[in-house]
Amino acid sequence: MSPRRSLMQHQLQPFHLAFADLLTPEEQALRLKVRECVERDVAPIMTKYWEKAEFPFEIVPKLGALNIAGGTIKGYGCPGLSVTANALATAEVARVDASCSAFILVHSSLATRTISLCGSELQKQKYLPSLAKLDMIACWGLTEPDYGSDASGLRTTATKVEGGWVIEGQKRWIGNSTFADILIIFAKNKDTNQINGFIVKKNAPGLQATKIENKIGLRMVQSGDILLQKVFVPDEDRLPGVNSFQDTSKVLAVSRVMVAWQPIGIVMGVYDMCHRYMQERKQFGAPLAAFQINQQKLVQMLANVQAMFLMGWRLCKLYESGKMTPGQASLGKSWITLRARETVALGRELLGGNGILSDFLVAKAFNDLEPIYTYEGTYDINTLVTAREATGIASFKPVAKTTRTSRL
Repeated sequence: MSPRRSLMQHQLQPFHLAFADLLTPEEQALRLKVRECVERDVAPIMTKYWEKAEFPFEIVPKLGALNIAGGTIKGYGCPGLSVTANALATAEVARVDASCSAFILVHSSLATRTISLCGSELQKQKYLPSLAKLDMIACWGLTEPDYGSDASGLRTTATKVEGGWVIEGQKRWIGNSTFADILIIFAKNKDTNQINGFIVKKNAPGLQATKIENKIGLRMVQSGDILLQKVFVPDEDRLPGVNSFQDTSKVLAVSRVMVAWQPIGIVMGVYDMCHRYMQERKQFGAPLAAFQINQQKLVQMLANVQAMFLMGWRLCKLYESGKMTPGQASLGKSWITLRARETVALGRELLGGNGILSDFLVAKAFNDLEPIYTYEGTYDINTLVTAREATGIASFKPVAKTTRTSRL
């Protein structure tokens, strides 16, 4: 069986078509358009770049031509997609390669979205048109070396000076950071002790971004350590809509939904691969699909794919209606990534020895899921967000120890 041929089947599987009545004609058309593009332009080269842990810059113009960057943003050259259409585009890219999906998600759902929601009118006019075409690439810097899940405790500082701000600190695990043209950086205002947002330009004096090496997943994503040493940012590049940590939640709400659609796309690709592999590979004189134990695993995978799709679709509809809560978004992200790990593990079993070769998609997907399981809130943190909403009790911090006085 040719691994490449199995990736180049852009027709939707019959079981996937069961979702067609949930989508508008425009959403269905976009889904097929994205699938055809990534299978034609990304699938043939992804393994080579994944193995080398390099980013395929030659595909950026092709992704830009899809007109999906900027997602749901309306105006300023952005596509103004529905949340569902944006999610489907995310999934279709992830179905072929999760790293390319992460590249677009960081650029579009985080960085570009931040300027749209929190930027001034001048900032929107200046940056959004180029970001929508992928003529300019952006990254989003919140996480720090010592502050991951507890991101609100960040230590990067912003000091007001004449004409602007001086930013000092570090960021870590920032996708696209080694080549981004602009960096959205969050820092603590020294005067107010509140979080502010800034647009930092590439090559600003004092700015350094270094690639994090030796990742086992999302290897094409250029995740970086960012060092900011007295980086000057003019007043015009401070984001006026970011005045507290809560303002980042406006961005994270929709991006968490998009992140949940990455594993949905990944498992669709894995299921498609396994479905074909089971029919084409023979052992003991029969196709692997003829063995009951393999059928059981394939059906379990299919059930997970459909359940994940339905939960993701429901999240989109809740967001579009303005009814989605943080707990619902966190439940979707945590549960979907958990089911995705289970599904890809089953796929790896079905492919036997070929299941550990990146050429056959499944091994690569197995590794790529690990960072997705962790970023945008770990499984545990997202569970606690949902539990806080369900019980009314927050349990993010351990109960302080009390000192008991002995009566003896």
